[in-house]
Amino acid sequence: MIRILTTYLKPYWKQLIFIMVLLLLQAIANLYLPDLNADIINNGVAKGDTDYIARTGVLMLTVTLALGVVSIISVYWGSKTAMGFGRDVRHAVFRRVQDFSLAEINVFGAPSLITRNTNDVQQVQMMVLLALNVMVTAPFMAIGGVIMALRQDVPLTGLLAVILPIMAIFIGTVLRAALPLFKEMQVRVDRVNQVMREKLSGIRVIRAFVRSDFEEARFAVANEELYDTSLRVARLFAVMMPSLMAIFNLSLVAAMWFGGLRIESGAMPIGNLTAFLTYIMQILMSVMMATIMFVMVPRAAASAERINEVLEVEPEISDPEVPAKETGSRGFIEFDSVEFRYPGAEDPVVCNVSFTAGPGQITAIVGSTGSGKSTLINLIPRFYDVTGGRILVDGIDVRELAQERLWQKIGFIPQKAFLFQGTVASNVRYGKDDATDDEIWRALEVAQGREFVSEMTDRLEAPITQGGSNVSGGQRQRLAIARALVKRPEIYVFDDSFSALDFATDARLRSALKKGITDTTVLIVAQRVSTIMHADNIIVLDKGTVVGTGTHDELLGTCETYREIVNSQLTEEEIAS
Repeated sequence: MIRILTTYLKPYWKQLIFIMVLLLLQAIANLYLPDLNADIINNGVAKGDTDYIARTGVLMLTVTLALGVVSIISVYWGSKTAMGFGRDVRHAVFRRVQDFSLAEINVFGAPSLITRNTNDVQQVQMMVLLALNVMVTAPFMAIGGVIMALRQDVPLTGLLAVILPIMAIFIGTVLRAALPLFKEMQVRVDRVNQVMREKLSGIRVIRAFVRSDFEEARFAVANEELYDTSLRVARLFAVMMPSLMAIFNLSLVAAMWFGGLRIESGAMPIGNLTAFLTYIMQILMSVMMATIMFVMVPRAAASAERINEVLEVEPEISDPEVPAKETGSRGFIEFDSVEFRYPGAEDPVVCNVSFTAGPGQITAIVGSTGSGKSTLINLIPRFYDVTGGRILVDGIDVRELAQERLWQKIGFIPQKAFLFQGTVASNVRYGKDDATDDEIWRALEVAQGREFVSEMTDRLEAPITQGGSNVSGGQRQRLAIARALVKRPEIYVFDDSFSALDFATDARLRSALKKGITDTTVLIVAQRVSTIMHADNIIVLDKGTVVGTGTHDELLGTCETYREIVNSQLTEEEIAS
């Protein structure tokens, strides 16, 4: 937590100094008022000097008004600084996650990353807010209160030597027990978030298989675990606060008892006892305020630790210190003995894959489920890095190119088309910010999306919900393809991007693509043979290795795996055609 505080509060050092000065002034004013009150009792009331009472009363009123103004200003700047701190930490976590490869995202999981950037940051932010408004004031008040109490009566101040250690031991014991509970609580919050996200994302599957009761039971378990942990924390602090109040009240009784004896003996004026009681109250209230603050410290510390886990991760995939100079080639891809295995896996998913693809060519990758097709093309934009061999784009190893430049060369259409909340136009323009309406319509026409977009009430401004849930699967895929087409990259990568299209739309789309992107390199991953049978080069994968390369006709005669795939999908007449 110290690292997060020092790093992200550093830009606010001027505000922090200003707040410290205001809080110091506030503490001085609070400590000065009881002294004035003692003077009124000792010098004004005792002597019957009404003028002295009036003058001192006006001074006390002035100090009180100034104290109110200073308090308002300090709370305002403290809140502004804490909110700025939270904003900066959230931004830092978001930026770090943006640099993560898929491997790092899989390690944490999406629900946990969301919780860390929302709930965890909020916990630390609230601690900073209370620290600037309460925790900083508490030491000023406690130390100042001890000094002022000593001024009133030294022997009576000895009570603090007994009271404060008792409070410190009790508070320390409670906080030590609370820290692991707060860590556990954040894990429970993660679990509730995960189950809730799965419930919302898989609502159609859950209802289709009548599993609502099962999901309710699963959520109930996660919710109950969070409830139990929260209840254990609440019970712990439910014991703490009454105990502290008991210590607080017994301390006041002891101060009044021994103070009364001191007054009776003539060793202490009655005004000094009044001031002393006020200082005792301020000291103990400062300790209690700090305790309330420290209630949040364990949870904030647990949250800060979880945030640090994200911020301290060094992404496996990063830009080279000195990116390689480009050769001037456009759209050439070469796989050179490529191997890839997931972290901790014994066997590679992709092994010794070599092939080339160039502009004007359609290269298809086909294979049975689990053969490594999607994994292979995910290596091109460096969603993962190869563990053996190399991938060259325009003659340069992709690991030697700046990632942003590499991504600019590629139009990637993922297997699961994802649309963002907005409009048809905003989703297509995601590929090119300054695309005109004419460019968008041309891209939609090639992607076979012009017809259904034209039928929408607002056409290009028709609303799209998050994930594209208000359009069909085929429409989502066509909009995702249009998004890549409007970018006009050097390389198109279609990761089974035609699976939701009917055969007629698939055929029209492939025909339009062949005419519209003749000067670019096209890689297509597909399950359907009809989608790739007219490709210039077909790569057949089986268990991560290349078992055949060639055209459709060549592979029918030379590759048993390809022949089995074709026979499982096409009739003899379709194969002959």
